[in-house]
Amino acid sequence: MTGQTDPAARKKAIIDHLMTLEEQELATAQAHYDAFLKDSQLDDREGHDKDDIAASRENADLAAAFDAPVHAHHAKIDVIENTDFTVTDTVQPGAVIKFNNRRFVVCVSTTRFEVDGKTYMGISTQSPIYLAMVGLQQGDVFTHNGTEFEVQEVL
Repeated sequence: MTGQTDPAARKKAIIDHLMTLEEQELATAQAHYDAFLKDSQLDDREGHDKDDIAASRENADLAAAFDAPVHAHHAKIDVIENTDFTVTDTVQPGAVIKFNNRRFVVCVSTTRFEVDGKTYMGISTQSPIYLAMVGLQQGDVFTHNGTEFEVQEVL
């Protein structure tokens, strides 16, 4: 992780992107939920045929399906907001780590995202790979699924 020399500034940029990513995911899930919920509501006219009612029920089911992701993204944002992202030298919640030439933020699972030309991905504190390396420091080696990895960097 080169680029910015101040570790705290580098880490802040990474965490800001992590939060933005989750906020965007929440907004997308919320928009899908709202759209299907709106489409599930029948208009005020008196006669609705079977197709209208079936479409309404289908859209209500789809809205319900998007309700869970909305709650999941709210929960992830809550975890991000309540995680200590202080610069550290130990693999722990809030650490940014590099191993196998890949970079991860220990907090919540996310899709990949870019910061200063480098790719990161969020991993949960419940993930098996995190549990295999918790408490380690740069240079330490751990085994996951029969493969040895070296912790290349901890921030």
